[in-house]
Amino acid sequence: MTTDLVHRVLRTRRATERLAAPLGPEDCAAQSMPDASPVKWHLAHTTWFFERFVLCPLGVPPLHESYDFLFNSYYDAVGARQPRAERGLLTRPALADVMAYRRAVSARIADLERSSRLPEVAEALELGMHHEEQHQELILTDVKHLFGKSPELPAYRSEAAERPRSPAVRPIAYRSFSGGLTEIGAEPAGFAFDAERPRHAVHVAPFALADRLVTCGEYLAFLLDAGYARPELWLSEGFAWVLRERVRAPLHWLVEAQAPPTPETLRVFTLHGPRAFDPGEPVCHLTYYEADAYARWAGARLPTEAEWEVAVTEASAAGVAVGGALLEDDTLHPTAARPTERGGLAQAVGDAWEWTSSAFAPYPGFRPLAGAFGEYNGKFMVSQLVLRGGSSLTPREHARVTVRNFFPPTAAWQVSSVRLARGA
Repeated sequence: MTTDLVHRVLRTRRATERLAAPLGPEDCAAQSMPDASPVKWHLAHTTWFFERFVLCPLGVPPLHESYDFLFNSYYDAVGARQPRAERGLLTRPALADVMAYRRAVSARIADLERSSRLPEVAEALELGMHHEEQHQELILTDVKHLFGKSPELPAYRSEAAERPRSPAVRPIAYRSFSGGLTEIGAEPAGFAFDAERPRHAVHVAPFALADRLVTCGEYLAFLLDAGYARPELWLSEGFAWVLRERVRAPLHWLVEAQAPPTPETLRVFTLHGPRAFDPGEPVCHLTYYEADAYARWAGARLPTEAEWEVAVTEASAAGVAVGGALLEDDTLHPTAARPTERGGLAQAVGDAWEWTSSAFAPYPGFRPLAGAFGEYNGKFMVSQLVLRGGSSLTPREHARVTVRNFFPPTAAWQVSSVRLARGA
């Protein structure tokens, strides 16, 4: 298994490089906001992770001493680092130098296949692989945000023709769940991030969950009903955010300055460039505040993460859960819900991350990993909210039912959406 792990790691690293291939050096160097990072930094940081936490413990000297400062992300146990908001200032090393760095470190990882010491670093190697998968998604969302800031709205990858609109989507139906005492969280065996464990008992009251994500057409109705101007729909901090940032629509909706939007005039920016508005595809790039306000407007609420996991697990066991698009499907954008059996759940894992009302907090009995890895999740367990389900940019191996993604409530540059819930 450890030998197979080396092959999986190298395959993951090649996939990262394919994601960067359509981009030029200028594309890879820019940073559109403090929360995003340049592609060049992602390519270097994921390489530094393997060098620092896999190779250095085996006595392999670093290739470039300065990279420990330049490409550390947030590991205080390792040392000082380039400020996150200033990663776009790193014009050196050049992209060609970063790619040479990647090749050199990948070659050293390949050498581990023949090393008797491979078992010593197998856990760090596997964590590094999943860490790189997270950065594959970040590369695409950060590029999309960057390109969305450009007046030319360039495409990351052009399509041969305009994608046809989705077929009409049936109205939302709710599937009821009895709740009760159950368990959530990852099992002890197999890979999971520390925040997914330990598996533990929870009591869930009876509830109902929407059978699909909210669509763009449904969200447009909220917008046209003065949804962004009605304080009774918003959390206080959310409405303050709307006023402060002058928010009129979801991120990447291309709304004209004066006229009210219509399905015919609206355009949506995607990794394929601007597209015609598609009422049937899931709305995405919502903040938590927008998701919560929409739920109130719709007479519903956001699910808790326990409700979400219980529902998707139960629907999967019954064979009525239908997944959505993931990175390997190569759509690079959410797609309309596929039909399910009566009582099923569409888009159970995939298409868009789903905001929950749950704070990102430790599970009962949570223990962070030892050493610097203890900073991976635990230090962020404050002022963040949990998202579940994966998106059209999430690698399939990273799309587990127990994965807990987390962001602050104003984050919108990830592919985030809303699935409604209510009491049974």
